[in-house]
Amino acid sequence: MPKPPLDATLSDLQLDVMRALWARGEASTADLAAALEASRGLAHTTVATVLTRLEKRGIVRSRRDGRQLVYTACVAEDAVRRSMVSSLLGTLFSGDAKALVAHLVREDEIAPGDLERVKKLLAKEKDRG
Repeated sequence: MPKPPLDATLSDLQLDVMRALWARGEASTADLAAALEASRGLAHTTVATVLTRLEKRGIVRSRRDGRQLVYTACVAEDAVRRSMVSSLLGTLFSGDAKALVAHLVREDEIAPGDLERVKKLLAKEKDRG
């Protein structure tokens, strides 16, 4: 039986912790708390709680290094992005990608130059398929 896809939808706080971890490859709780100090001002215990929850979900894994835990991401950033976009698409747009793109265009989230890049990507994908 194939394993169901990992739900890698993250909160803003979890995403910030993961971005800091992805940037470092591996890091201790203290390293991540220090990295997020300027932008988030998080307590060491808050970062530790976030990492513990992410580990329970299989998003990160830890290993002991002396008295501290060192964390490594088990999920790549693009997999998280894919999971979160899929969730957004399903929840807000009933799985209709055209409706999502139309919304982005109407709300001026996509500039004309962006549309040209999307068209080129679509043409490239069509040629590959």
